Amino acid sequence: MAPGARIAAYKVCWVGGCFSSDILSAVDRAVADGVNVLSISLGGGVSSYYRDTLSVAAFGAMEMGVFVSCSAGNGGPDPVSLTNVSPWITTVGASTMDRDFPAIVKLGDGRTVTGVSLYRGRVTIPENKQFPVVYMGSNSSSPDPSSLCLEGTLDPHFVAGKIVICDRGISPRVQKGVVVKNAGGIGMILSNTAANGEELVADCHLVPAVAVGEREGKAIKHYALTNPKATASLGFLGTRLGVKPSPVVAAFSSRGPNFLTLEILKPDLVAPGVNILAAWTGKTGPSSLSTDSRRVKFNILSGTSMSCPHVSGVAALIKSKHPDWSPSAIKSALMTTAYVHDNTYNPLKDASVSSPSSPYDHGAGHINPRKALDPGLVYEIQPQDYFEFLCTQDLTPSQLKVFSKYTNRSCHGLLRNPGDLNYPAISAVFPEKTSITSLTLHRTVTNVGHAASSYRAVVSPFKGAAVKVEPENLNFTRRYQKLSYKITFVTKKRQSMPEFGGLIWKDGTNRVRSPIVITWLSFV
Repeated sequence: MAPGARIAAYKVCWVGGCFSSDILSAVDRAVADGVNVLSISLGGGVSSYYRDTLSVAAFGAMEMGVFVSCSAGNGGPDPVSLTNVSPWITTVGASTMDRDFPAIVKLGDGRTVTGVSLYRGRVTIPENKQFPVVYMGSNSSSPDPSSLCLEGTLDPHFVAGKIVICDRGISPRVQKGVVVKNAGGIGMILSNTAANGEELVADCHLVPAVAVGEREGKAIKHYALTNPKATASLGFLGTRLGVKPSPVVAAFSSRGPNFLTLEILKPDLVAPGVNILAAWTGKTGPSSLSTDSRRVKFNILSGTSMSCPHVSGVAALIKSKHPDWSPSAIKSALMTTAYVHDNTYNPLKDASVSSPSSPYDHGAGHINPRKALDPGLVYEIQPQDYFEFLCTQDLTPSQLKVFSKYTNRSCHGLLRNPGDLNYPAISAVFPEKTSITSLTLHRTVTNVGHAASSYRAVVSPFKGAAVKVEPENLNFTRRYQKLSYKITFVTKKRQSMPEFGGLIWKDGTNRVRSPIVITWLSFV
């Protein structure tokens, strides 16, 4: 992402896990060493900002001018599954790329099903030869241990010499292949369930294996259950480029809204996190299983732990061009230049449902490194502004002290509504009180583009509210000049679900886009 950038690595995870004390120590050490960017592919469920060790550590790093990016988590597609929701952290979800690793399943009835696989082992299944295929589950919608191919659930008497269909879930995908292999199976078809939809993740299996989507998986399982002489063969087709549509938001990518503060939209953005090719340690096999004796110099993995470093690298690239930019300026540049359409010019899709994703899935959109280098305008947030935000979160003085232990910060009452934090995303939250029909939020932008530039505001329409931006034009006369605007939401008809849209500032060269979410709270 940033050619020429120097990398310092700090070990915080061990066989027993990743401990808070090690994470805090590593962040302190990295900041003392003078790093510009921290890439932290870690996170855990928390109930408040002050109890989140990583949040506290990242706050201190931000105060020292260090950009911090963290993984959103792999809890999708369930809503409210995010980790690392603090506004001073750049929270990164995962998306696909236009590269795939296709594989096929040829069924005995003549049908061919497309899937994916990274299998390149010595054991092969000739494409022109059919083998018995078996599914140990049933037509029931709820999978049983045998259909999940969990350890000790496959009877060698039934699966030996056959291709076994396994459902995703509970155990690691590659582990299922080991269970099949140990039971005497010669291959595996790994079927998605409703939780994964049509999203396909390629793996370095220890047995010939093809992963297929939920729809295709149901068809294959039906064929195996209704035909006592069901057969299949597996074929592996290498690498394919130019996949459409892409990018697509990964089904596993954790989703919003921000469970601590609705006024702060999370995740912030998405980046490549599916089937990512990178250097690999020689200490373990590509599947990371202890039984895997293979050794490779490169591997392909998926997860928001892969998407986070993409953003970290682009942040380093921006920092190299703009060394005086603050972490918030870099984050703003990444968010306001992100795109929300795929390579078919349609809105970004959600892999779990194959329909358009929302800002709760993709945040501001997919990173666009080239445009992020020249965003035109940025939303600056100072450390004290973040602290003022914390002051709106009903924290006690002792809880706030966690964030001001060394700086001796205090609340000045400069921020009454958390939605007024100068965030690149705009989230308007109407309270349960139906008599409140108007809400105004404030923002300030800094001109980092041409000295003389004039921006015009364009706001998408909303069904439930009228939106007005004042002023509608921002006229800059010099670089680094700051101008403020306010955006007012007036309820026309309260909606039961959040509404999504966007605000774009245009000057003929730059498009500075902020996602907008309008939420009407209701009594439960």
